[in-house]
Amino acid sequence: MIAILKEFIDKSPNRLISYADFIEYALYHPQQGYYMKDELKIGRSGDFITTSNISSIFGKIIAKWYASHYQKLHLPARFCEIGGGNGRFAKAFIEAWRQYANEPIEYIIIDSSPFHQKLQRECLQEFREEVSQLKNVEELDHFEGLVFSNELFDALPVHVIKNEDGILFEVMITNKEDKLVEVLTPLENSNILAYIQRHSLKLKNGYRIEIPLVMGEMVQRLSQAVTTGLVMTVDYGYTDEEWQQPERRDGSLRGYYQHQMYSDVLQNPGLMDITSHVPWSLFIREGEESGFEIINKYRQDEFLLKLGILDELAESFDPNPFSEKSKHNRAIKSLILPGGISSSFQILFQGKGLKFAESELF
Repeated sequence: MIAILKEFIDKSPNRLISYADFIEYALYHPQQGYYMKDELKIGRSGDFITTSNISSIFGKIIAKWYASHYQKLHLPARFCEIGGGNGRFAKAFIEAWRQYANEPIEYIIIDSSPFHQKLQRECLQEFREEVSQLKNVEELDHFEGLVFSNELFDALPVHVIKNEDGILFEVMITNKEDKLVEVLTPLENSNILAYIQRHSLKLKNGYRIEIPLVMGEMVQRLSQAVTTGLVMTVDYGYTDEEWQQPERRDGSLRGYYQHQMYSDVLQNPGLMDITSHVPWSLFIREGEESGFEIINKYRQDEFLLKLGILDELAESFDPNPFSEKSKHNRAIKSLILPGGISSSFQILFQGKGLKFAESELF
């Protein structure tokens, strides 16, 4: 990947590339991109853990909730997961759906990674009749139902800008002495400038921030694909006010390699996951401009409690800490205890072509 990036830089104007270009190559290059290679990324053997892979309980409780509410929300038994990973969430969801619903589910997975598509087919082999796979959102057309994503938008390419003495610069990347380094250049990208003006972004002196142009494009494509539906986005992020806090002055771009966090994402390209926090306020505005209506945003642990996750705790105590019942109970506790993974995640609901009160979600 280093050699590919250096060649890309050498052929670029002024031998500079944006962070968005770098992330696109590092994560999504067809052969050497992190998400495209035939290597495990999720779980103990990978670089990070997601809620879906802590336990099957997350997929199960979402399925149980949708099975009891889809008719009330006037939606069909149709579910689209964007970024299906290894397929564990889909497996847990469909198993629970069969338990709680009478109507069969139509389950669509959108994932551009050939490796992940293979893992999904292996994991979901017994559910071949319910599951179909697509490579991108553009293949989704006239969709009606629930669209779900978990840690999708934090992994999209972003540009990085910085306010230096009242002047906005774009943080670019070049190759210097055989090493990838940052270079500040006056901000001239018309799309970024338009984005800043459209959202009235104000950046304090010395602060840097990610500009998620691809996020906006993804939201627009999703709106074009959805005719009538509920969009459930699970991710971590900040509001406009939280972006302005001193601890956020360096932005949120981070890398994860073998369960260790790195602030320098230029090292180990192609071997390391790269993420940035979702700017929720901007995300909601992009959705509204694209035709989605905001329903509400919840902290993940609070949402799971609303769904009755405590009812899923095994009734009897098992002294064996390695039993399935004990593992199941520990997983539930890890999702709702203060300081656990769920306290860092939010769940945003948006709708299109729907009319119902927020209370009808529960």
